[in-house]
Amino acid sequence: MDGRTEQDTIIDCNGIMRMIPHRYPFLMVDRIVNISPGSGAVGLKNVTINEPQFQGHFPNYPIMPGVLIVEALAQTAAVLVVHTLGPEAEGKLVYFMSIDNARFRRPVVPGDQLRLEVQKDRSRGPVWRFNGTASVDAQVVAEATFAAMIRDGEK
Repeated sequence: MDGRTEQDTIIDCNGIMRMIPHRYPFLMVDRIVNISPGSGAVGLKNVTINEPQFQGHFPNYPIMPGVLIVEALAQTAAVLVVHTLGPEAEGKLVYFMSIDNARFRRPVVPGDQLRLEVQKDRSRGPVWRFNGTASVDAQVVAEATFAAMIRDGEK
């Protein structure tokens, strides 16, 4: 044993791609920097100008669409679900069921690093409910409560 705890676990982009099926240009999490199975996770998303949404989403004032911030929170939650359930859950799909109380506090622009914090509120069978907060430089930029269901992917 090397003394690391689950909270010390870092999952890089290759590990994330083993766990969830999202790929460029729709993979919205670059790294998981903290994870506690069945409880919560913290992910990072580096926002860069070369992302495709900036070509058409206010091209003269590029801001990250709020829906993509919520998607980044959901992908962080999906990694938490798969990590909690173990290797047999890798590659399964985690579908949105609801998004409630979404609030957007300030724009996210290229050069920002999103810190994506999700906490499990509860789970029952395949349905999980989360509270998520996205921040930049310790300032909350978005928050939402959302539910998702884990299912086998269609082949």
